[in-house]
Amino acid sequence: MTAFTINGRAVDVTAEPGTPLLWVIREQLKLTGTKFGCGIAQCGACMLHVDGEPVRACVFPLSGAEGRSITTIEGLSEDGSHPVQQAWVELDVPQCGYCQSGQIMSAAALLARNPRPTNAQIDDAMSGNLCRCGTYVRIRAAIHRVAES
Repeated sequence: MTAFTINGRAVDVTAEPGTPLLWVIREQLKLTGTKFGCGIAQCGACMLHVDGEPVRACVFPLSGAEGRSITTIEGLSEDGSHPVQQAWVELDVPQCGYCQSGQIMSAAALLARNPRPTNAQIDDAMSGNLCRCGTYVRIRAAIHRVAES
């Protein structure tokens, strides 16, 4: 049994310690906003926060979640009111949208660490997130919008 907090709620889950946290979150806890992309920590679709830090859930073992605080896209805000989510909507960032929960989680972590990032800092922080639709210019603009507010 592994105990941790997810989106402010204490949970106990049973699975093999090496099971990727992504599958526990999606299959057992039914939080499907965190997406499966590549399974090898290259695309960022599965990004979530562990104790406030961005982590790729597809390779993060369940055992690493013990006693920690996990935040998924569902926990960023209950109603989509997080400033990053609002900027994404205002600037119509997503195209297909599949990668966007991971993009938003990376952007939120960046802005929590650095409320006024430069283009280079944004590019560096977001480099672990791939967007097949190429919405990188809108992603950067949305991050700047939050930084300016």
